[in-house]
Amino acid sequence: MKYKISGKLSDGPVSRYINRPISTRITSFVLHFWKDASPNIMTIIAFLIGILSAMSYLFVGPLIAGIAVQIASIIDGVDGEIARALEKRSNFGAFLDSMLDRFVDIAIIICITVYLARSQYVNMEVLALVSLLALSGTILVSYARGKSQQLFGENPEIERMNFATRDVRLFIIFLGSILGFLLETLILLAIMTYLQVLVRMCLVAKYYKTISRQSEKSVEIADFKGISKVENTNPFYDLQQAQPEDF
Repeated sequence: MKYKISGKLSDGPVSRYINRPISTRITSFVLHFWKDASPNIMTIIAFLIGILSAMSYLFVGPLIAGIAVQIASIIDGVDGEIARALEKRSNFGAFLDSMLDRFVDIAIIICITVYLARSQYVNMEVLALVSLLALSGTILVSYARGKSQQLFGENPEIERMNFATRDVRLFIIFLGSILGFLLETLILLAIMTYLQVLVRMCLVAKYYKTISRQSEKSVEIADFKGISKVENTNPFYDLQQAQPEDF
């Protein structure tokens, strides 16, 4: 049986041009021998590989660890490809994948920090600050994207400026590790992630202002025509009025 194995529209540049050409072949191989493959099991396998890649910084050094991080990044796409190929996509699978990805991201940054702390040439105060910024920025990128999509959907006007996607972040860690620039890698991650969060906040604010104006204009037109009751045309009105739990 021939499966349709594909990526996602939201794939970052590294995922689209480097990871997917490899991960789709891995997915095809897996489905050849495992016809009823479980996406959630593949998510857990990718998680374990990611944790092992993080631990590699402590036991085998940054060169091997960096390569392992990029391998983990490639394998991370297999679960989604299987889910789409077998039509097994689920909200729980997406939730599990997102949560385990965050654990791996945190583990990698912590292990890099510990590796750097063992060296004698790094100022501990600088390392602590940079590490905290890189770690919090990485988490905030995911949170900001999840929250904006929860409230406004996957809107092209908001999603068009994703330059700090997970595939890009892991590829930067891969390059920094094999080239020996780990502290600089953490600094770059901190700058990129916080800049990404600020850009998303601005795009969300701009989009919200646009749909608010459209809603107000529709009410004004209705009032001019003498209509006493107007259905709000803002598709996100209910979401804006709600008090959803933190994503």
